Amino acid sequence: MTEPTPTIDSRKLKENLEKLEELNQRFLNVLAQKKPSNPATLGPGHEFFSDTLTSIMQDSINNPARLFELQVSYWGESLQNWIRLKESMFLASETQHASKNSPHSTSLGGDFWKTNPLFKLVKEQYETNAAAVRRALTDIDGLDDAQRQRLAFFSGQIVEMMSPANFLATNPEALERAASTGGESLVRGLENLVRDLEHNDGELLVTLADRDAFSVGDNLATSQGDVVYRNELFELIQFSPTTEKVHRIPLLIVPPWINKYYILDLKPENSLIGWLVNRGFTVFIMSWVNPTERHRDIGMDAYASDGCLTAINEVKKITEENKVNVVGYCIGGTLLALVLAYMSRTRNQSVRSATFFTTLTDFTELGELSVFVENDFLAGIESEVERRGYLPSLFMSRTFSFMRANDLVYAPAVRLYLMGEAPPAFDLLYWNGDSTNLPARMTVEYLRRLCQRNEFATQGFDLLGEKVTLRDVRHPLFAIACETDHIANWPGSYRGIVSMASRDKTFVLSQSGHIAGIVNPPSRDRYGYYTADKLARTASQWQANATFNEGSWWRLWGDWLARRSGAMIDSSAMTGGKTPSLGAAPGTYVLASHSASGA
Repeated sequence: MTEPTPTIDSRKLKENLEKLEELNQRFLNVLAQKKPSNPATLGPGHEFFSDTLTSIMQDSINNPARLFELQVSYWGESLQNWIRLKESMFLASETQHASKNSPHSTSLGGDFWKTNPLFKLVKEQYETNAAAVRRALTDIDGLDDAQRQRLAFFSGQIVEMMSPANFLATNPEALERAASTGGESLVRGLENLVRDLEHNDGELLVTLADRDAFSVGDNLATSQGDVVYRNELFELIQFSPTTEKVHRIPLLIVPPWINKYYILDLKPENSLIGWLVNRGFTVFIMSWVNPTERHRDIGMDAYASDGCLTAINEVKKITEENKVNVVGYCIGGTLLALVLAYMSRTRNQSVRSATFFTTLTDFTELGELSVFVENDFLAGIESEVERRGYLPSLFMSRTFSFMRANDLVYAPAVRLYLMGEAPPAFDLLYWNGDSTNLPARMTVEYLRRLCQRNEFATQGFDLLGEKVTLRDVRHPLFAIACETDHIANWPGSYRGIVSMASRDKTFVLSQSGHIAGIVNPPSRDRYGYYTADKLARTASQWQANATFNEGSWWRLWGDWLARRSGAMIDSSAMTGGKTPSLGAAPGTYVLASHSASGA
């Protein structure tokens, strides 16, 4: 049955076109004010392109039969796409065709792409082109493994960018929306685009969540507590007990400083902090400062001494306990592992047990992140932080987003800019957009000494006058990695845990990714997890013997932690008013924000 042609209100269309002219002027103004970007931070250097092009040309000369085979295959598939279009249009016999080469894009799954002959051809030809690019760039002679991985990643970025869903003229759903709304959807879309550009000083960073739907301290980060210590680097928050009895040994959480701590305290129903407090744990967390130029010279030594070690000592002082349990998340876990190794070498026995959430400590296997940890990118970042004194939040946000480009860049951009939809009220995505800057010295040390040279897992990492290695970590530990984590890939996380000298080790593999695999409360039990009786030499060997468990890993960890948290005592013993409050949670550092461009 033919769809009725929508009636277009000519007056409304004229009004919307006039609005587009006004928005276009705002668009041009914000672009005119945009500061020039450092090209070295935007893509691989010229040497990569030169080496790759040379290898491709040499491969074509040395393997002409392979090139001819690829061309014939491409011509044949393109001809089949055209034949199917003719069958659909002239013979009225819709051929059911399941593409074998779809580039995993959910944006091409709508009915228009399946039933309209023209747009079906556009979709199928795009998939044919994408498959041809992947085949042509596979197994090229003359490239080492690192170059091959970079070629696959960045060519994949181009393929995803060129999806017909990303352009108005080839997106039937966006065209239909524009026609049915008299162009209003395009006006709303351009408003969204201009607003994002203005918010980020001319840089395009797609808004993933409604900025007006959440407020930190009001409907996010709502667990009750007080700031009990503050220095230049962090605020220490102690959360108020909700039970009459609490475990004697307190818990300190070291979150990442790439983002803000409240990922662990989003809303009451998915707050890990709230869940821990309700189970009788006395919880402290470090809320890191959002760096500016004045933090230029803060490096890993400062994060260890003025950060982690100071926080441990303050928790001990406040609770009058001689031991604490500690948790490190992502780069916070990397720092924690370095500090634990340092504590072992200096015979500091303040830590009872340690837990790592999605933490890399051995950087041999970086996964997709490895394509950015090459000299061309790092040299560009070094020049950027030398000029500014810090790495603007834009750089890390953009990098992590393009590692999941369809989900975090193109699909949201289509919804906002082509369809004219409002961003969703999604707490996790709101947090994702509330990112932080990084100090200059720390950025270079982390990228060069840990990510690139892997000093902690090899020759040793110099920390506060000690050369520490993974073998220096000897505390009882519990580690959680996430199955589809694109930031801290789980085999790499496992490799670091296996290398630690701890006798008491538990490793858990959660379903889902870097955030959703961690923020998985038992009230939802959305994802399960894998466990094994003992660790194996490699991640694949461990996985082969692992057992799947339904539900959240929080319960398993909570029981493990309780056994290492001492007897239950009156909660008043952990508060008692001995430490004056410097202000209510969530404190002041978490509220500081900077534009994505760091201006």
